Amino acid sequence: MSLNTEAIATAPVEAPATAPAVPATPDVVSVRNLWVRYGKFTAVKGISFNIPRGEVFGFIGPNGAGKSSTIRVLATLQTKFEGNVAINGVPVDENPDRIREMMGYMPDFFGVYEDLTAREYLHFFAAAYRIPRERRGPIVDDVLQLTDLTHKIDFQVDSLSRGMKQRLALARVLLHDPDLLLLDEPASGLDPRARIEVRELLKALREMGKTILISSHILHELAQLCTRIGIIEAGKIVAEGSLEDIFRQLALRRVVHVQLSGTSNGLVDQIRAIPGVDSLDVQTDRIAIKIREDELAIEDLHAEIVQRGGRIRMFQPEAMDMETAFMKLTEGVTA
Repeated sequence: MSLNTEAIATAPVEAPATAPAVPATPDVVSVRNLWVRYGKFTAVKGISFNIPRGEVFGFIGPNGAGKSSTIRVLATLQTKFEGNVAINGVPVDENPDRIREMMGYMPDFFGVYEDLTAREYLHFFAAAYRIPRERRGPIVDDVLQLTDLTHKIDFQVDSLSRGMKQRLALARVLLHDPDLLLLDEPASGLDPRARIEVRELLKALREMGKTILISSHILHELAQLCTRIGIIEAGKIVAEGSLEDIFRQLALRRVVHVQLSGTSNGLVDQIRAIPGVDSLDVQTDRIAIKIREDELAIEDLHAEIVQRGGRIRMFQPEAMDMETAFMKLTEGVTA
């Protein structure tokens, strides 16, 4: 039997007689001026960010950008770093055992457990987290139900599909009810159905109030999940904020498709002159209006058209996409 030593490393080793109370702080994660070096190579270059309690923070970047190195610091697996990193106010480098009680880490690979069933796998980690024997059964049942794997409890782990293994890995990090979940590429390599299942599970965890850091390059899925996003390239954070904040920062233009009843040149010229309209394209069955949202909200555009006598049949804003922001912000280089 081959065990995932990296996953085991994040389980606490020895329980203190009395665990210190979690400090009352709005930020579950605090990273200040973090540097990670591997010999002469610098993977992370002085990044800083906070994750408030209950937030889902998307960590986006190309391969080699520094995402996994940052997560490994938070998971207490990367002990050589510079800067100040804390979870619930507890410095990662000063009390790693306490940190491991407060977070659950899911790496971007599952490991091989060919001789274990799902039940044995979860009981093994429940023991590693020092959950009392009499409580393990009910807790294992609960996390299997949450991840919709109850029917697979006696199946060998190695026989499960990749999507089921990802859900089992999530069940494992939930055993000790951590405040923070560190998920490194949780949907990597999954087929579309499995990605949807993992995404819905993450939404449920968000609704439960879990604080989550997700590293991923599947940008449109992060946009649906995350309350805030950090884009990292070559070891530096190049943008951070809500999706709308990032779009405003980039001055991206949103296109709104409008069908009008009885369009006249005079009305088109009036719409083109509305402050915040960047450009207007008259097409066969509609007009495409490109607006600067920092100057003109979509709702205000609708009101302005109606105010000018326009009778609107269709009003359809194009969805902003993370790929547009990502490609504009990054150059495709690594650290």
